Amino acid sequence: MPTLYHSPHSRSSRVIAQLMQLGKLDAVEVVVVEVVRNDGTGRHDAQNPHPEGKVPFLVTDAGTSVRESAAIMMYLDELFDYPLSPRPGQPERGSFLSWMAYYGGVVEPAMVAHFTGLEHPALVGTFRTLTEVGAELERALQGQDFLLGDSLSIADILLASAFQWAPNLTPDITVVQAWVQRVADALDGDRLAAFEAEAVTGLQALKRA
Repeated sequence: MPTLYHSPHSRSSRVIAQLMQLGKLDAVEVVVVEVVRNDGTGRHDAQNPHPEGKVPFLVTDAGTSVRESAAIMMYLDELFDYPLSPRPGQPERGSFLSWMAYYGGVVEPAMVAHFTGLEHPALVGTFRTLTEVGAELERALQGQDFLLGDSLSIADILLASAFQWAPNLTPDITVVQAWVQRVADALDGDRLAAFEAEAVTGLQALKRA
């Protein structure tokens, strides 16, 4: 059984949402760990094998490791026979892979630069800004509900999670805002919230022990 290292209300939450959507949460062992948060709270948890103490981090049933959200989400979708992504060779596969790479290569850098106030021509030239991100999402969503068409994919879960986490950074574009909400509606938000609350309680209990 693969092991997922997860910390509540973090980037690994979208992997939990994916597993819930797949109905495969019980097929992966979830180990809840602490991480260092941006506000300085938390700690580097000795249980977490990630070399930088981050999440998500996946150890496969073969003992190899997978890191970075996009890679982990693609690995898990492939493991469970591609329920939320196009199979290799299907026409939409190229677009799907592009969106998965676009998240880490463009979306996160643009968001971090925006909310930290970093400005430099090299940042804009290399990673673009949230203006370009919004325009690209608007272009992709014209005439369709999700990034790849009419069906939810892990590309939607990954990219929309950024704006669910920081709604104030969601582009002021109607079709993009509607898509973020549509992705949220497609996921089991109540179940995820309950799972996260239980994980937080477990971490608090460990601190008291």
